[in-house]
Amino acid sequence: MRTAPHPGRSGLHLNQARHRMSEPASPFPTALEWEPQPQPAVWVIPPPRQPWWLYVLFFVLTLFSTTVVGARIYANFAAHQPVFSFNDDSVPLFPVEWMWQAPARLTHGLLFSLTLMFILFAHEMGHYLYARHYRVYATPPFFIPFPSLIGTLGAFIRIKGPIPNRSALFDIGIAGPIAGFIPSCAAVLVGLSLSRPLAFNSVPLGNQPGFPLAFYLAARLLHLGVPPTSLSLHPIAVAGWVGMFATALNLLPGGQLDGGHILFSVFPKLHRWISLAVVIALVPLTKYYWVGWMIWAVVLWLTSHHPPIPRRPGISAMRKVLAVFTIAILALAFTPAPITGASGREKWPEIRDFLRSEGIQAAQFLRDHVRHRK
Repeated sequence: MRTAPHPGRSGLHLNQARHRMSEPASPFPTALEWEPQPQPAVWVIPPPRQPWWLYVLFFVLTLFSTTVVGARIYANFAAHQPVFSFNDDSVPLFPVEWMWQAPARLTHGLLFSLTLMFILFAHEMGHYLYARHYRVYATPPFFIPFPSLIGTLGAFIRIKGPIPNRSALFDIGIAGPIAGFIPSCAAVLVGLSLSRPLAFNSVPLGNQPGFPLAFYLAARLLHLGVPPTSLSLHPIAVAGWVGMFATALNLLPGGQLDGGHILFSVFPKLHRWISLAVVIALVPLTKYYWVGWMIWAVVLWLTSHHPPIPRRPGISAMRKVLAVFTIAILALAFTPAPITGASGREKWPEIRDFLRSEGIQAAQFLRDHVRHRK
């Protein structure tokens, strides 16, 4: 037996349903929406504090070492002698005692040291400023003093943050060589215009600077009438030579040098193979031109694997044009024999005799040490 629904109750349900369908949704969140939702953890690592006192200290030490060497270079220039002259009457390699006898000589070395320090500083600041532009963490320039022919081993910065893309890698890598090449060119032009012919009784021997193409072009532009090899170089020209040499070394296309970064940003798949090809090319240069190329061959071989950089996106056409421009810079700044008379064939007898004498002394020391223990 079926019972009919109550007319009043069914109408009430229908009216409630219509009322709920026409009721607009509330613009305020519900109680569940007010509850905190889980968020991914974000770690912000602030860059470490830089030991600025250390950078300033090594800058001052490098300025001093290059000034001492610059005073010796000026003394050779004043005597119309070759740049790195080490005759009996010449000033020694790192003339600290000679400087102590007459401290005023130190001022003569500022012509070389200030010019060279500016070139090195410009090179490293090119890298540093572009790293800051792309928000890549990098250290300030660190200078290395060393009692060598030029008083320093150069300067460097360390990139400690990830590089976002190939365009950033290209800009950071190319900024240094361009920033250092421009003042080097100015130093070559000014320095050659102030240089003097060598004395008649002075004959350039070995261990003298070998000049890149930029020096010969500058000599023709200045109408000097003699090649750079016949000049006693002004200290400013010597600083320009060092700047050219440093630019050429950094633009070698391989490893993690500036040229290697540029190469990887343009041809990431060919970077390792071109790096190994440059290593192989440096071996005959070591034998026939300059024994120091072997050191750079080892450096390129050890750094032939470039750190990973996102392959996409690629670089623009203008950056590819600038890459060709760096090849022109390398051609102007590079010389196969940066130091004359220092090829592997010429230096091997000295190296062999040195290793032989050191080996004999080491063997004697070990033999005496064993006898003493017995």
